Amino acid sequence: MTSDSSAPPTLPAPRSSARMLELVFPKDLNGHGTAFGGFVLSLMDKAASMAAIRHAKGSVVTARMEAVDFHLPIRRGDAVALEAEVIHTGRTSMRVKVDVYRETLATGEQQLATSGVFVFVHVDEEGRPARIGPQP
Repeated sequence: MTSDSSAPPTLPAPRSSARMLELVFPKDLNGHGTAFGGFVLSLMDKAASMAAIRHAKGSVVTARMEAVDFHLPIRRGDAVALEAEVIHTGRTSMRVKVDVYRETLATGEQQLATSGVFVFVHVDEEGRPARIGPQP
């Protein structure tokens, strides 16, 4: 087998974190012209679940949202950058911290807009809680 030196290098994904970038469109706004809270929460849950799936190496379900704080409004045209990281692991559950930054794409300036902690449970094929294996 020959090696293809023109192939792009591959990098392993971080095992306990995830990042996302999303644009805010008119359909995502509430009556005040800012991002609807449910829209932001759904993005947070999505980013947190990706970090949890990577960490557990399998299926997870959202068990709880803890201490979600909305610090700054997010407006139409802003980019929303999310960073999620597993901060604690139990036998079958894990806590994932999520920070949401509003970004002005033209300048790259980011400000913390929302933050929170989500709890996920690792589940088996039948949807029952399953032990989270050892982490590297």
